[in-house]
Amino acid sequence: MEIARMDYRFTAILILMLTALAFCATPAYPRNEYLNDGSARCGEVDVSVSNRDYDYDNYDNSWNESNSQEVRLSFRKYLGTDCKTSKENAQLKQQLELMKMCNKVNRNPSLAQNKNFALLVSKCRGVIPQVDEVETMPTGSLWDELKDDYIKENPESKSMDNNNSTLKMPPKDYILPLPKPKVDE
Repeated sequence: MEIARMDYRFTAILILMLTALAFCATPAYPRNEYLNDGSARCGEVDVSVSNRDYDYDNYDNSWNESNSQEVRLSFRKYLGTDCKTSKENAQLKQQLELMKMCNKVNRNPSLAQNKNFALLVSKCRGVIPQVDEVETMPTGSLWDELKDDYIKENPESKSMDNNNSTLKMPPKDYILPLPKPKVDE
């Protein structure tokens, strides 16, 4: 009864791999599109080792068994811009992002005291903005502004807020009629 016997080696290996993956996995963090290297890859080198076992029939009732071991080295060169241009573009992206953010970094003196931001503070040192950026939050309701603009452009429109409309809001103490009761047949 060799066929009915269960081999648990694969299951054990799978459980060990999933356990190792759970302990080795790092969380995925969002990345800034300007600060990554983008497509600045020039090429890849890949090394692989494989082992194959073959059992086959030669049609003359003789069985052949063979083992082959291979070491494969491959190099891929990506098409498109050359490597030097890709690296320059990545540097430009980083410099543009620093140029935008250095004003905020230089206005916040507490960042210079925090050792986690030492590299950022050193990169922004000496960057003097031409104009102070002031971040203002919009006030009011954008919907109300859009609605008022629409009513000004279309005075004959029918809406609840338009004075020319025949649609009117009911008074606050208005009581709605009750639904008619169902008659059982």
